[in-house]
Amino acid sequence: MQKIEAVIQPSKLDAVKEALVEIGVQGMTITEARGHGRQKGHTEFYRGREYSVDLLPKVKLETVVADNMVDRAVNAIISVARTGTIGDGKIFVTRIDEAIRIRNDERGEVAL
Repeated sequence: MQKIEAVIQPSKLDAVKEALVEIGVQGMTITEARGHGRQKGHTEFYRGREYSVDLLPKVKLETVVADNMVDRAVNAIISVARTGTIGDGKIFVTRIDEAIRIRNDERGEVAL
């Protein structure tokens, strides 16, 4: 099993969720986040004053999938989240040793 964490633009969340459900991903956790990568924010004007916005709104999506689903899930995220501009986000994949369903103590991939 592997955990996929994707930090994406909020406007792409619905499309990413639909793409993952379409390929069979069963569950996910969504968290609103703020941060920046290389773009380091931007400046805006409000009521005639300039101010710096250095933490941009992002969405963090987390899901754990079976090893044979990792490439399909990553490709699904990339295909719908990519705009080709800076700030599209990042995907992190890490190994998961165990998953346990609290309700009935199922373990491993069956708990996903």
